[in-house]
Amino acid sequence: MSIESTKFLQSNGIRIAYEEFGNADDPVILLVAGLYNQLVRWPVELCELLVARGFRVIRFDNRDIGLTDKMDGVKAPGILRLMLRYYLGIPVSAPYSLSDMAADTVGILDALEIPQAHIVGMSMGGMISQLVTGLYPDRILSLTSIMSTSGEWGKGVASLKVSRQMTRPTSKDRTALDNAVDTWQMIGSPAYPMTDGAVRALVKAEHKRSSNPAGYMRQIAAIRTAPSRSRLLKTIKVPVLIIHGEQDVLVPVSGGIDTARHIEHAELRLFDGMGHTLPQALLPTFAELIAKNCIKGH
Repeated sequence: MSIESTKFLQSNGIRIAYEEFGNADDPVILLVAGLYNQLVRWPVELCELLVARGFRVIRFDNRDIGLTDKMDGVKAPGILRLMLRYYLGIPVSAPYSLSDMAADTVGILDALEIPQAHIVGMSMGGMISQLVTGLYPDRILSLTSIMSTSGEWGKGVASLKVSRQMTRPTSKDRTALDNAVDTWQMIGSPAYPMTDGAVRALVKAEHKRSSNPAGYMRQIAAIRTAPSRSRLLKTIKVPVLIIHGEQDVLVPVSGGIDTARHIEHAELRLFDGMGHTLPQALLPTFAELIAKNCIKGH
């Protein structure tokens, strides 16, 4: 199956890059990527597996990443200030919010004249997908939240060591590419290891497509300043699937468990040996679980 070339649409005043797979008449699955993840982080193989199960699949670049518009000219607050906000409640203003990104996401459905869709988000994309499902209930048929969290204080929070790696500055000895490879290996799936060479090739290809470090910090600010979604989660009525790796060190498994705790009917599936990646060996299982959850929402 061939990928359609990257297309562009206008959503919420932003030019958004997207790609789609499958037949236009099939039910839509909208894939929402994570922090500083371009649409290519959603494996083509997963898209094809979902198409084979009867879905039209759309993946896109969030604002400030990939080929979508960058929010240039607005600086994000520093990590120290964001930490003070998280631990001490000191007010901090971010350039934009996860709710703004949720509005971007719904705008994609509007631009493509899609009345309703199934939504699947990973990591930050899971947070955005939870917001879309809760704030725009008439637009979403089912929700799958992968390696994400509810936003409750202390749930799904990375250790200081991992947080430091996520914002490690470059130096004479360490390039941004080196840091990205180290981060991937730190947060990866221990039961499904990848060689440094394989990770470097993936990261290099992504950097070649687009690189916007300032956007990375603005997206972190959106995550760190977001309020808890626990009350909103309790209002969700559509079928919900929560997938999480038991060895996730970036968004520890407590995040997925807590998300499920706030949605009475949610199905929680935990995977031993999975970290904060989508291991290729598990893609058929993920596709089957996502498709089953979508079918519940028809």
